[in-house]
Amino acid sequence: MAIDTLARLFWDRVERSGDRPAQQFKQGGVWKTLTWREVGDVVREVALGLCALGRGKGDTVALLSGSRPEWVQADFAIFSAGCVTVPVYPTYPPDLIAYVVNDSGARTIIVEDPAQLAKVLEAQGEIPALEHIIVMSGYDAPQPPKKVMTWATLRRTGRESEAAHRSTLADRVASTRPEDLATIVYTSGTTGPPKGVMQTHANHIAAVNASRQATPVEEGWVHLLFLPLAHSFARLEAFLGVAHGLTTAFAENLDKVAENLRETRPHFICSVPRVFEKVYAKILAGVEAGSPVKQKIFHWAVAVGRDVSRHQQRGQPVPAGLEMKRKIAHKLVFGKLHAALGGRLEFAVSGGAPLARDIAEFFHAAGILLLEGYGLTETCPALTFNRRDHYKFGSVGQALPGVELRIAPDGEIVARGPNIATRGYYKQAQATSDVFEPDGWFHTGDIGAIDQDGFLTITDRKKDLIVTAGGMNIAPQNIENLLKADPFISQVMVWGDRRPYPVALITVNPEELEKFARQQGLLASDAAVLVKHPKLVERVGRTVEEKNTHLQSYAKIKKFAVLPGDFTLDGGELTPTLKVKRKVVSQKYMDVIEELYR
Repeated sequence: MAIDTLARLFWDRVERSGDRPAQQFKQGGVWKTLTWREVGDVVREVALGLCALGRGKGDTVALLSGSRPEWVQADFAIFSAGCVTVPVYPTYPPDLIAYVVNDSGARTIIVEDPAQLAKVLEAQGEIPALEHIIVMSGYDAPQPPKKVMTWATLRRTGRESEAAHRSTLADRVASTRPEDLATIVYTSGTTGPPKGVMQTHANHIAAVNASRQATPVEEGWVHLLFLPLAHSFARLEAFLGVAHGLTTAFAENLDKVAENLRETRPHFICSVPRVFEKVYAKILAGVEAGSPVKQKIFHWAVAVGRDVSRHQQRGQPVPAGLEMKRKIAHKLVFGKLHAALGGRLEFAVSGGAPLARDIAEFFHAAGILLLEGYGLTETCPALTFNRRDHYKFGSVGQALPGVELRIAPDGEIVARGPNIATRGYYKQAQATSDVFEPDGWFHTGDIGAIDQDGFLTITDRKKDLIVTAGGMNIAPQNIENLLKADPFISQVMVWGDRRPYPVALITVNPEELEKFARQQGLLASDAAVLVKHPKLVERVGRTVEEKNTHLQSYAKIKKFAVLPGDFTLDGGELTPTLKVKRKVVSQKYMDVIEELYR
């Protein structure tokens, strides 16, 4: 049977890898492992359960949960039952959950726990067509409300109805075509209600095959998955786990990632830049707090690492003397970082938002290769990637096999390839024709350039570009990344469209703020008071001045404000991949912004 749908990809892996480890997760403080055969048993039971509930071929099933083994099990069960998965971000409030469920027409929703169940129950008056709510864990009401059943009950239903539905299930796995819809993924749009991207099995299989060629990994390798599976980046990571026969370890949550890295010792990780930024800031802050001798050793080690990195980037052998120094630098300084990341990391992948070049170069000097890629939900989600043996820091790599790229006259990146979801947006013909051309070219909305070696560099989102009152174009993300390279600074949003000059809203790393207050003998403990203190404003101002020296005159930050706390997911200021929602932040702090222009 051809492996041209996601269900067939999964069942082929179960058949080939049977008793090898497939999933790891922590339960009661202990890591548990499931083999491919055991995961297959769960997927079969859930798929049969969905058939027993009356879910027909092509029906949509919504999935509202954080990243956990059951998420992936449910996803492949939905594909196996010939249905269409509709992922919902676990951070969505009840009204947005209702919007996605209604828009997609899902009559069954699988939710993670009682907290997610409560949101669906609160919104169920707005979702008249909803028939079943299945709760994965933590729910054991003796008399669940009508429509509600547990994951265990769904599995039992599947087992008990196997005789009745076995042939139906086999037929659905066999008869699903590559061009059939696999999933409708609602983009976490920074403006307006989310749009559902229609992704086919063929789109995903193309993305998986292209990524397999670009990222050589080995069967049995462990990767720690901690990004939200409702986002296409983490979903591709999960699909690659199946395609390669990897062991997918699921982090307990974002706060436990550091601990889980040491416990699972992954061979590679996929992350958004925010995680690497935090590690980098922590290292630099630790160095600053150390003795002059420690600082001297650190800076020596980084210089050695950068020298090694330059040789590696040029594809040259590392001279024996330099290799000796590298080993000493590793022993004295960088070994701790490697150990903190588990000790056997081969490389790390960064995506979902732009990574500052400084950070990629620092990690490489420390002996850890960060490979940056680029794509969108509409491209399932990969277009370009840096290869392990061919990379350029500051770029997002070269086109994946099968992907064509060109730069439009206005600088926009336009792409075509089998992984691009050319069916467009669900029930939104106008939005589809706005960005998908009839001959398959997709307008990404990003501005970029391709160099003579085919490496793509992203300069900004088309709609994020700032055009000053003087008509000059400024790419805010570049300036934000420059400023965030200082470990004292946590987050930045640059503003200035149709204004005389750009300004910045800046947040300070909470640990650094506390330390600074102690060192300066500032008595206030309230962050809102501290960030207004002249000494702190002067400290941030020094960074702004230093980074301004790298910018053209019209792009220099003329004024800034330090905010009392970080932008957060809960506050609605960040997308699920931790990118700043400019519209939300600017509305929330418009009075602060206006003050900077007075």
